[in-house]
Amino acid sequence: MTDTKQLWESALTEIELSVSKANFTTWFKDTYIQKQENGVVCVSVPNQFVKDWLQKKYHKLILTSLRNAEGSVRSIEYIIEKGRRGRPEETGVKIGGARAGELPLNDFYINKEDNLNSRYTFDSFVVGSFNELAYAAAQAVVGNPGVSYNPLFIYGQTGHGKTHLIQAIGNQIKKNNPNKKVYYLTTEKFLIDFLNSVQSNNVNGLFKEKYRKYDILIMDDIQFIGNKERSQEELFHLFNTLYNNNKQIVFSSDQHPNLIPGLENRLKSRFNAGMTVDIPAPDQESRVVIIRSKCKANNFELPDDIVEYLAGTLNGNIRELEGALNTIICHTQLKNKVPNVADIKELIKNSIKPQKNVSTKDVVKLVSDFYGINESSIYEKTRKKEVVKPRQIIMYILREDFSISFPTIGQRLGGRDHTTVIHSYEKIKNDLKINNTLAQEINHVRSMI
Repeated sequence: MTDTKQLWESALTEIELSVSKANFTTWFKDTYIQKQENGVVCVSVPNQFVKDWLQKKYHKLILTSLRNAEGSVRSIEYIIEKGRRGRPEETGVKIGGARAGELPLNDFYINKEDNLNSRYTFDSFVVGSFNELAYAAAQAVVGNPGVSYNPLFIYGQTGHGKTHLIQAIGNQIKKNNPNKKVYYLTTEKFLIDFLNSVQSNNVNGLFKEKYRKYDILIMDDIQFIGNKERSQEELFHLFNTLYNNNKQIVFSSDQHPNLIPGLENRLKSRFNAGMTVDIPAPDQESRVVIIRSKCKANNFELPDDIVEYLAGTLNGNIRELEGALNTIICHTQLKNKVPNVADIKELIKNSIKPQKNVSTKDVVKLVSDFYGINESSIYEKTRKKEVVKPRQIIMYILREDFSISFPTIGQRLGGRDHTTVIHSYEKIKNDLKINNTLAQEINHVRSMI
């Protein structure tokens, strides 16, 4: 379970992007998470008026933001606590030397002019084999914005580091070119702005002027624009204006643009016109790097055997990995002793996702069907090109996703030598670094599994 201070800090960071500065100051000042139990988050508020307003106006936004930070959150309770200004500093989230109960909101990491979070930089971004192509593309954009890879479209499931990477682009371009106008926003914010402009009859005035003045526009979670016809039309014209003036455009999504439901073909073609790159789930080797990097950032050490155990056990997204690590750090500091593997197993037992009951035969059938070949050919001693690739992918998935030993995989797939399996595994692993199409195909197969 994520530390309550960190959880509320993460939620407020997201909430601030969706409300005005005045509303954020008014309604979220003097709030913090009092406790979190069994998926219920108890948010402390100063009076009944604030409680009623948060419940009526911001409840959905708060719940969504909390769930984005920690998926186990089920519901929220608002608790009135009066006279809290004299409470010790540690009762709230520490933000720039103060706690969330006395929010110095202008220091809350977010730059009011461009919405960028100063913590999201390339220096703090952990690069592994799973995301190095996306990282390289981001670096290319920074080096030549508006020319190299325009637009840049980064996609992948939640918690894979997309938001960190696209904001790092903005922060680095600002650092290199202080005169460049950079702006980051969520697609939800774009939709709200457009709706407000329609209601106030300002689409052709303030709305167009606001977004067309930027040199770099970064839009997060673009999948939410699907089925929004009028908003898509406005985005289409905005895209053309920026692109034709060599302004850099960066998008993120939870899926490839061609797979976004309700997305117009003319937008799909434009999203695909630059560089489209996937950030898949981190492999075990990358998870080891992430864990060690996060430990170093927290001045915390874990024995190698525990690092390897965590990397092999926690195969979810990076955010879940960080949450489990925060739990371990907190527990270790409280107990003042280095945990052993048994301690770790107990601490993270609720963070471990149950393994799906999938057999080798199931994987063989799914991959064979996906590539349109007879599944019996996977077990045969054939070197036909149309069979070799699916067979190697099966070996890779069985090893990477199900941790089956190389000899066992060889035995199950027609009695092959384990060295053949190792070669196949390494080939697919290396090909994934340079072959975006292969990565997309394997992700599709994994989603079916």
